[in-house]
Amino acid sequence: MESKADSSASRFDVVKWLVVFVLIAAGVVGNQYFNAESLLYRVLALVAVALVAGFVALQTDRGRRFAMLLKEARVEIRKVVWPTRPELIQTTVIVVVFVLVVSLLLWGMDSLISLLVSGFIG
Repeated sequence: MESKADSSASRFDVVKWLVVFVLIAAGVVGNQYFNAESLLYRVLALVAVALVAGFVALQTDRGRRFAMLLKEARVEIRKVVWPTRPELIQTTVIVVVFVLVVSLLLWGMDSLISLLVSGFIG
């Protein structure tokens, strides 16, 4: 019983995705066709077409799963402990100093090897 519902839903999902692609293609073609019109009108029309295409895409199984993923990601981002400004500055300074020290060491080693090779070659 459940597989019948899944197969009919997937069949309609294919139709919905086809509608999404047709809407996107219509937006691209319409933007080219109406290139003499004001840019504002074309952008507003493209945003409207994109919103309709997004709404149709969210009605599919993949679209619902994607929306759920976004909701879960938002919940997880809220759990992140972001560094304070002093912590951020301190960490940045440490990284910059470390990069400078390593670059000076590599420059010194490169110069030494260059001198040795040029002395060996003549």
